[in-house]
Amino acid sequence: MAKAQNKTTENEASVAEFLNNLEAPKRKADCLIVKNLMEEITGEPAKMWGTSIVGFGSYHYKYDSGREGDALKVGFSPRAQNLTLYIMPGFDRYEDYMAKLGKYKTGKSCLYIKNIEDIDVQILKNLIRDSYDFMCHKYG
Repeated sequence: MAKAQNKTTENEASVAEFLNNLEAPKRKADCLIVKNLMEEITGEPAKMWGTSIVGFGSYHYKYDSGREGDALKVGFSPRAQNLTLYIMPGFDRYEDYMAKLGKYKTGKSCLYIKNIEDIDVQILKNLIRDSYDFMCHKYG
């Protein structure tokens, strides 16, 4: 039996084209702000992961089950309901930031925000920076 392949992989699709094709002007503007923040913080170029995720940096993981693959260190995706930011270490280690961030929801590694104005952008920068640094130290 063949190993399952990760569907969301880094590819050569154009980030600029993807973001320019977003129909909601406000979501597009928020995405450009987040893209610029992540580029500045990571020093990495924005890359498409799958068809709808913009990621920065990558790392290789391997689970005890034997499943392995590559994933982005930090990224975002413009979804219909929210702008989703991928904070790969999760949020347990960032309680101080989360208490000051503003209006948001979280999943395991997903930070959901409706509008960039709903959050404190400086706190978001700190969260992205610390998360990215953690991933770099843990995975290289």
